[in-house]
Amino acid sequence: MSGEASAPPATSPRAPRPGIQKSSGAVTKKGDRGAKEKPATVLPPVGEEEPKNPEEYQCTGVLEVDFAELCTRRGYTDFPRVVTRPRPQLTFAPSASTSEKPTLDDQRLSGSCSLNSLESKYVYFRPTIQVELEPEDKSVREIYIRGWKVEERILGIFSKCLPSLSQLQAINLWKVGLTDKTLTTFIALLPLCSSTLRKVSLEGNPLPEQSYHKLMAADSTIAHLSLRNNNIDDHGARLLGQALSTLHSCNRTLVSLNLGFNHIGDEGAGYIADGLRLNRSLLWLSLAHNRIQDKGALKLAEVLRPFELTHIEVVERRRLLLEKGSQERSQSPSTSRHGDSKTERDKNQLMGVSSLALVEKDKTQTVKTPKGLGKKKEKSGEVVKKEEKSGPGQSPTQGTPKKEDSAKAGKGKVTIPEQKLSKGKGAKTGSKEKRSILMESELVGEATEMVNPLLEPVEHRDGKVFMPGNKVLLHLNLLRNRITEVGLEAFLTVVQYQAQFAKSKSACKGPMGLLWLSLAKNCFSPQCPAYTMIQELMLPRDPINKSKHKEEEPVASCT
Repeated sequence: MSGEASAPPATSPRAPRPGIQKSSGAVTKKGDRGAKEKPATVLPPVGEEEPKNPEEYQCTGVLEVDFAELCTRRGYTDFPRVVTRPRPQLTFAPSASTSEKPTLDDQRLSGSCSLNSLESKYVYFRPTIQVELEPEDKSVREIYIRGWKVEERILGIFSKCLPSLSQLQAINLWKVGLTDKTLTTFIALLPLCSSTLRKVSLEGNPLPEQSYHKLMAADSTIAHLSLRNNNIDDHGARLLGQALSTLHSCNRTLVSLNLGFNHIGDEGAGYIADGLRLNRSLLWLSLAHNRIQDKGALKLAEVLRPFELTHIEVVERRRLLLEKGSQERSQSPSTSRHGDSKTERDKNQLMGVSSLALVEKDKTQTVKTPKGLGKKKEKSGEVVKKEEKSGPGQSPTQGTPKKEDSAKAGKGKVTIPEQKLSKGKGAKTGSKEKRSILMESELVGEATEMVNPLLEPVEHRDGKVFMPGNKVLLHLNLLRNRITEVGLEAFLTVVQYQAQFAKSKSACKGPMGLLWLSLAKNCFSPQCPAYTMIQELMLPRDPINKSKHKEEEPVASCT
């Protein structure tokens, strides 16, 4: 042993040959020179000996491989396996005879005593990561984690392997022992994932600070959020209501929110209702199996019909209107003569004036003109020249906007395609161009943040300002709460108002209010007249019921 130890120091200083350096493990024990040479000698490309650092691993997009490799590099010896989510199967076929059932039961009984069956049952309850795959390319579409604690280190591994899943659409975490800290870590990894991830389900994960509202931040891309069975009380509902909307902020991505099986009472329902006042993105809301009574039901019903604006909301509305007016004035070309001619021409289009009439008016200047035409006379010669260049088959409304667009790029991009269609009939082109101008104003409004619900048309009554109410919410589930006939009457008023509104605005596009309302299993009789009337009014609005009637009609005609 001593001879073997003394031989390497004699050879290593003289001839630092690569072949000898690999086997000379004792070089570092003697001398600084040997220690300095160690980094150069340890780095030869030997795949088995490279440091297993999670930062260096490049994910392949196969979750089963990536998760196992990253867990191994992190030092895990026993970690959950990635398996395909089992589909529920019928235990008995509908056509199976009764004579076959005892044989199946006997087989289960005889097999239950075997060691293999016990092992298989144990494997069933072992922690796993269940995935649903796309049928075409077998890429991961949904992830299900149920019944085992997801720690900070596991979330760190997920932050490495989940971004490589290009088709990931949903993450479901059921009773995984989340804390407020791990929830923050989970929220931080969501922006790293694919843009297709729109659904998150955190059920059975009660948090002390109830910080679920962080999932609904302004920059969140989550469209479907389920928070069932999380012991959310009125404090958590207040945070969620503020995340839906406040006077100065609003969530614009969340489409469905499930708050069933929680502890939300009247005060919490009021906070959710406050969030619905100015929210115009949420379509689906479930508050089933909570503790909402009549006071909370009245608050929810109030925002679904015309409601009075508070003083603070009225002040904010006036500020937004002033800001909108100042932006429109700054965008309008008040110093440009071409701008005046364009506004005058747009007014004529709204009046249904044909393009031929505009040609005659530009040439003769004898037709009675609107207010903004005084400055146009100075440039009438230029307009006529432009019309002559446009040729006999074109109207002046095709040529002049192009000239104006060269001076004001981006102002007439919406209306030009519609104006090219205005070649014939005056009345029809007027309606089309009117639509195009309205579309342009809507697009300008979106670009200048004018979509705030406070800018919706309002009604003034007795010195008060009333908004039309939230008609974007289509589905409301209040099953198994503590609502009596008092709250029921409030929802009857809502349904009657929205049904009448839908009839009067049936030809117009836009939200029409609730299509599905569940109030069953509350503190009133199912035979209550108000409840019966609500069901009768909601039945023709229910899209599922409409589809059933459409399917039944051909069958009835055939018989």
